[in-house]
Amino acid sequence: QVQLVESGGGLVQAGGSLRLSCAPSARTFRTTLMAWFRQAPGKEREFVAGIRWTGGSTSYADSVKGRFTISADNAKNTVYLQMNNVKSEDTAVYYCAAGPLSGYRYWGQGTQVTVSS
Repeated sequence: QVQLVESGGGLVQAGGSLRLSCAPSARTFRTTLMAWFRQAPGKEREFVAGIRWTGGSTSYADSVKGRFTISADNAKNTVYLQMNNVKSEDTAVYYCAAGPLSGYRYWGQGTQVTVSS
């Protein structure tokens, strides 16, 4: 069973930056879509950003547009989420997800991001 391994979470001050990484445990693993979701305490999990390996098209939640950037490194088979100008409302557990066009089938364990004011 392939696992998605996230890294890069931590504590950051409001207005600061953080970069999350996600890589599959199997280097040859590849799906059509990769994405980041997040879940804040007491809230449902929500979509943050997504990317297609082929073509590199991206999509973002309105709440992070202009602040977050999702990117993919084909050579490293790794997806990144660059988070700039973070806000307290960005505090959440961030999950990496992967899957075909029909939906996300693979999920990481999550990495905590805490924004201090």
